Amino acid sequence: MPEKAPITSSELGTLWLTYQEKTMILRMLEYFIEKADDEKAKEIMTSLHSDLELYVGKIITIYEQEGAVIPVGYTAQDVNKDVPKLYDNGFDIMFVRLLKQISMGLHALNLTMTFREDINILFEDLTALTQKYYRICSQYLLEKGLLVRTPFVSMPKSVEFVKNKDYLSASTLNPLSQKRTLNTVEVAHLHKGIEANLTGLQMILGFAQCAHDNQVKKFFHEGAELAKGIIKEISELMIQDGLPVPQTPGGNATRSTVAPFSDKLMMYCTSLFCSFSLGSNSLGTAFSLRNDLPAKMSIFTKDIFEYAHKGAKIMIKKGWTEEPPQMVNHKE
Repeated sequence: MPEKAPITSSELGTLWLTYQEKTMILRMLEYFIEKADDEKAKEIMTSLHSDLELYVGKIITIYEQEGAVIPVGYTAQDVNKDVPKLYDNGFDIMFVRLLKQISMGLHALNLTMTFREDINILFEDLTALTQKYYRICSQYLLEKGLLVRTPFVSMPKSVEFVKNKDYLSASTLNPLSQKRTLNTVEVAHLHKGIEANLTGLQMILGFAQCAHDNQVKKFFHEGAELAKGIIKEISELMIQDGLPVPQTPGGNATRSTVAPFSDKLMMYCTSLFCSFSLGSNSLGTAFSLRNDLPAKMSIFTKDIFEYAHKGAKIMIKKGWTEEPPQMVNHKE
């Protein structure tokens, strides 16, 4: 038996996906580090960049040992650090924090699809690293007053059980039907939805004003309108229960129209955020018991999926979509 078993198809695929994501993040960090005007933020991002470079190197080593071609991913050609700031007021760490949310889910999923010990350890280590930087970014934003906590609530004094099906009621067909107040689980997912879309909105507004290709520019403008609509819909649900709506007090796109990133990189980043939104909406639907919430989440999911599909077609048309490793076609 060989000392190490050959890597499987799922291991090759998860490593490929991780390489794409990490090389994109490295390029974006390089720009944000260059433009950082806060020393602590710069320190956080520089440390993260150094740590991620190490793991990209480990993935390259595994590929080389297996005789597999190294993916292209995202390179120095996809970033231009010598341009004006595209974002201001804490956006860099807000953006990194959201990327860490995405990465936590990806690494946990990838870990369930790997078998070889060295690859298991790689994803375990990446998970721990991601959790570490998510905590650091959250604490930084809280200290700066740039992160809004979920609403506080009176502590329950007794355990209650659902007594009848009215707990589920909130018919979307009958707006006069009685609605119970939102529970804390539902509020958590709604709050997270607004928070993520607020950061995503500023990101895509910046992308829209500096994209080179007119079709890409139009795509980003459509994405901004989609994010605004989702924020408005979720906010109305919280307002109906007298709950405060999160409004991020920072992270603005500036007036710059000079692109720090390639259209290819910005399209991929938007695609990654769409995938995260689809997963988050699915979780929100699964854990919401008031039946108007899954109905709304399903509409969001449909709209985001259609938007992401449109983006995928643009990327293929422009020749920006790198193919994942393929299985052998035995018919050929």
